Amino acid sequence: MKNISIDSLKVSSTIKLADFPTLIDVATSEKKKEKELQKIREKLSKIQDMMYAHNKYSVLICLQGMDTAGKDSLIREVFKEFNARGVVVHSFKTPNTNELEHDFLWRHYLALPEKGKFSVFNRTHYENVLITRVHPEYIVNENIPGIDKVDDITPEFWENRFESINAFEKHVASNGVIILKFFLHLSKEEQRQRLLRRLEKEKHNWKFSPADLKERLLWEDYQNCYEEAINKTSKPHAPWLIIPADNKETARYLVAKSILEELEKYEFHYPELDQEIQDNIKMYHDKLASEK
Repeated sequence: MKNISIDSLKVSSTIKLADFPTLIDVATSEKKKEKELQKIREKLSKIQDMMYAHNKYSVLICLQGMDTAGKDSLIREVFKEFNARGVVVHSFKTPNTNELEHDFLWRHYLALPEKGKFSVFNRTHYENVLITRVHPEYIVNENIPGIDKVDDITPEFWENRFESINAFEKHVASNGVIILKFFLHLSKEEQRQRLLRRLEKEKHNWKFSPADLKERLLWEDYQNCYEEAINKTSKPHAPWLIIPADNKETARYLVAKSILEELEKYEFHYPELDQEIQDNIKMYHDKLASEK
């Protein structure tokens, strides 16, 4: 299997999304990719168990991408070996009435992972500089002072949002949250094919919405917003990785490998036993073993 450098996927300088491929050849079969993914899953599961016991760090995985980019199936396949107590998935929809009574980051703070656990944001706090930027009329619903209509939204407003997001991520990272952000980079043609499959296969019809076609007309607007958001918020403590997503199996493998390589940089360990317990382990064992 062709070795792909994870560093080549990380955004460490200003980028153009058009320069990144949506499909790469890893020179192997789908079956071999699944075997490699299984190996990584098992390693991640062991790390998560140790991280849970270590109880000092947590992990925030952020997934963004256009509709049909494969976020749901990626979550299912990458985290399937995890202990259920160790990972929580949050899918952020349109803010509800209660959420709109708070600032735009409030609901994301509430969903941050506890120490020793993973949180996966399926769509993230970046929706607040993506869909709201393509559809600025949504901002009016937030009841922000000074913004009563779309014309009140200035370029400075978006700059302030980027600054708030950067401050949010820096704060949580400094408190032990390991952050990895993945943009599933899908081509417009592959999205077309996936939408067609939703219509052609009856069991997938429920996934289709006419709104998908309306949003597809805004493809370039979304690409521009993603590009700017990635460039303004990819930091060493919270990097963006651009994942070629036209092949779902390859995307899953690359995301899993990226997470594994990042976590292997940390020295997680099981807590040391109290000396008295260590000194008496054999006695405790023998006492339990002798019970009938």
